[in-house]
Amino acid sequence: MKKTARQNTGTEISVNQKRRNFILKSAVTAGAAAVSLGANTNVLGNAVTDIPLIRIPKEIPEALKQTPKPGSFEGNGMTGAEVFAKLCKEEELAALFCCPGNYTVINAIAAAGVPAYGGRTEGAMCAMADGFSRVTGEVTATSGTEGPGFTHMIMNIAAANAARTPLLVLASNMQLAGEDREQFIQVAYQQPTTEGMKKYGKRIIAPNRVYEYGAYAFRHLKSGIPGVVHLDFPAEVARARFTDPANLTDFYGKAKYRSESRAHPSPKEVEKAVDMINKAERPILVAGQGVFQRKAWEALKEVAEKHEIAVVTSGPTRGHFPDDHRLSAALSPDALMSADLVVFVGQYCMPSPGEYRFNPDIKAIRVNPVQEDLGRNWPLDLGIVSDEKIFLEALANLLPRKKRDAWVAELAAARQAFEKQHLDVYALGLKYSKETNAVHPSVMAKEVHDFLYKGDIDPKQTVTGSGGWTSGLFAGRWLRAYRPAQTVVCAYQYGAIGPDMAMMMGAGAAVQRGVGPQAAWKGAPVLCITSDAGAAYSLFELDTAAKFKIPTITVIYNNNSWGMWPSAVSSPCSMQMYLFQENLRYDKLAEGLGARGEYAQTPEQLREALKRSYQAAVKESVSTVINVQALKEFTSAKHYAPGVALNPEPGVGAFAH
Repeated sequence: MKKTARQNTGTEISVNQKRRNFILKSAVTAGAAAVSLGANTNVLGNAVTDIPLIRIPKEIPEALKQTPKPGSFEGNGMTGAEVFAKLCKEEELAALFCCPGNYTVINAIAAAGVPAYGGRTEGAMCAMADGFSRVTGEVTATSGTEGPGFTHMIMNIAAANAARTPLLVLASNMQLAGEDREQFIQVAYQQPTTEGMKKYGKRIIAPNRVYEYGAYAFRHLKSGIPGVVHLDFPAEVARARFTDPANLTDFYGKAKYRSESRAHPSPKEVEKAVDMINKAERPILVAGQGVFQRKAWEALKEVAEKHEIAVVTSGPTRGHFPDDHRLSAALSPDALMSADLVVFVGQYCMPSPGEYRFNPDIKAIRVNPVQEDLGRNWPLDLGIVSDEKIFLEALANLLPRKKRDAWVAELAAARQAFEKQHLDVYALGLKYSKETNAVHPSVMAKEVHDFLYKGDIDPKQTVTGSGGWTSGLFAGRWLRAYRPAQTVVCAYQYGAIGPDMAMMMGAGAAVQRGVGPQAAWKGAPVLCITSDAGAAYSLFELDTAAKFKIPTITVIYNNNSWGMWPSAVSSPCSMQMYLFQENLRYDKLAEGLGARGEYAQTPEQLREALKRSYQAAVKESVSTVINVQALKEFTSAKHYAPGVALNPEPGVGAFAH
């Protein structure tokens, strides 16, 4: 019996027939393209074999092998761009992600020896820079040309800002001398555009201060709470020449223009915190982004185990406390209401009390590196200004050893109940999948889970991230973090649909090079679960992943619609705005961009596709898109209970705070 797929009209059509039609249409389209390019081909005969293969131009690997050639004050001297690039290199800027534009600056940064990646759209490259930073904690840069390139980055600058990513946004600018005349094209005053989505910004108008403002930038990027810094370079600054460093203001090393000094808690504050924790029956520590940024996970683990404190992580990156630890509350949402003391450490994006599943009467301690934010949103019983790592080390020294058997047992029982709840939904999803010959999102997420964590792969190996509405919510419940920076919460706080696929390619670049927490898994593939809606924003960067041999596996949940389509049910005139063509083939788009394509409409097909994709990623550094065919109705509880629901916060699947 032939396998069939159900269209929304209810018509049963042959899959084989569909595929033959698609191949035939593809051949016609490809042949037409070849003819248009002047190839001597027959459209329905030898067209496919005569079309040139996709290949990486020889200039790319040659360029990547080049020895850095930083600027020098000797001879013709250094340009303003080269002076800035020199500072970036000395500050160990981890990587630059850009599109051509802002030529003088990006060429100087690449020549200085900073790893540089060029891609297809400024917005996606900005997301790649964000993703690289989220799995390393390092400062990264993104760049675009003035006007269109810069404004294309805006959504992902805002996403990075919400995630407190230390992201350096660079953009060129036309000559100041011609700005008020609107001379030529792309004239724009950029700084107001990033108001509200940056920590610091400056249009550099004095050429001799280019180094000084570079120091401003890194002082903000590497001090206090991280954030976005936006510098724009008018042509007069980028192209200015300097043969004598004495002509540059504040031209001295980083040890003199910023400090590594960190805020310490007072002994009395630590003693009070110890007293409050010791008196609590069910204390819980929310380990925020600051714990990851300060690489304080060992101190965190020591605190938790010494005093049997429950821990749940929050922020745009997960894994600084492992999900499978007996004291992890990441999968124990039912236990959160029992906690009688919460200790927020490095929680940069504070929720309001009703947004976390805690008892309204819970006592609260908050530890933050800057004073101004203490007490915002959440009333505190104790606020401490301190570096996160220093506080946790002090706490570990002073806390007595303590057993909390009842609390640990409650965490375990809640974890078991949570996992059963999702297994029950998975069982329903399996039933729905068999009935419809389409993959339910719970089945997709569980299959990925089993492949990454229950098979032959080291469960700690693969960095994952997810996005989209239906796909992201289900994926969040099943993706795990067993070590620092193993999972990226792509939608964290800003909730952007679309940057996730590019963001995970940036994470893949970090894993490819084994930067920071990724060192032990250098070269491993990364995996992204996203939606058909979200993929549209980043899909073309498969070309970038292929160019740089960054192995990624992207599972696209293809339900033919925006996830919010139920919003149009009561508005008959609106539904067309929420739907796409049905059964689009994202796997074929991937093949056209030099990646692999896989198609799955059953759990078994997805399972095998994951195996082949992982092998291709490991052995050939080739990326794959797995098109998982679904139905939009899976989102709706009316059609397929339980539909979609937000995940509890904090914990796995949380993305708001």
